[in-house]
Amino acid sequence: MFTALVIENDEQGYRTTLKNLNESQLPDHDVTLDVTYSTLNYKDALAICNKGPIVRQFPMVPGIDFVGRVTASRHPEWQLDDVALLTGWGVGEKQWGGLAQKASVSGDWLVEVPATLSPLQTMAIGTAGFTAMLCVMALEKQGITPERGPVLVTGASGGVGSFSVSLLARLGFEVIAASGRASDEGYLIDTLGARSVIDRSELSQPGKPLAKERWAAAIDSVGSHTLSNVLAATQRDGVVAACGMAQGLDLPASVAPFILRGVTLAGVDSVMCPKPLRQQAWQRLGELLNGDTLTKLTTLIPLSEAKQGAQDLLDGKVRGRLIVDCR
Repeated sequence: MFTALVIENDEQGYRTTLKNLNESQLPDHDVTLDVTYSTLNYKDALAICNKGPIVRQFPMVPGIDFVGRVTASRHPEWQLDDVALLTGWGVGEKQWGGLAQKASVSGDWLVEVPATLSPLQTMAIGTAGFTAMLCVMALEKQGITPERGPVLVTGASGGVGSFSVSLLARLGFEVIAASGRASDEGYLIDTLGARSVIDRSELSQPGKPLAKERWAAAIDSVGSHTLSNVLAATQRDGVVAACGMAQGLDLPASVAPFILRGVTLAGVDSVMCPKPLRQQAWQRLGELLNGDTLTKLTTLIPLSEAKQGAQDLLDGKVRGRLIVDCR
């Protein structure tokens, strides 16, 4: 038997409860693991609290990230007692996820824990840090360097935003952090390394097709009007990496930034990211982030508090990352 957070949707309604399950109820995949840590991401919170059409089939164990020890394997890459991590691949949406004491997944979805990181640290990073690293790499791929000018990060107090600020600052970029919480200014500047902070209200309302050029590049996890305004204020030949939709899926924008300033909009998908790029990103994360930084970014909670943690995340009460201890 093992404990799992389970989402059900039937004649009794949509509900999320902590349940004891038998190992025989696990999906039939080629690697089984004892989960040590998982995390709570925005997508997990939407699923747990029934605030969006995240879950594709029921019952579902949420948790799009986890790290654990292999207890059984029919996969050639994974042996007993190997430690592996997983982010994305539809886990927690179409496949049972990591908010449980056990998980069964395809070995093709797993990545080896970098030698420079502990299992706990990988979940302190999780999908949020992994996505942030992919965004940074997207900017680098398009030739963005610190010499080009400042980089804006929207949603800077959230998981992806916090890691984006920290990673960019460590790479020598001047970071402008956009946040809706004035109380987080010290955290964003003193802890994460942002150079300045602007209020998200500057970007969240309908704006002009083109605005004054303010930043050489940006990482946006918000979407909608915010992304439109970010594009409008991006400098000539600048790059915007888009990875989220916290404000909405729509993009009420103009083609003006693209055809008059040569701005590039680079989409970043962390869910189905191919394994070689995943391994490269995790290697970079292991090189750039240290334990002290990760400690400041995270809060550890037990599995029994995951449901409340999800609500707190949606209510904007969480700064940085929530790690769930599943042991």
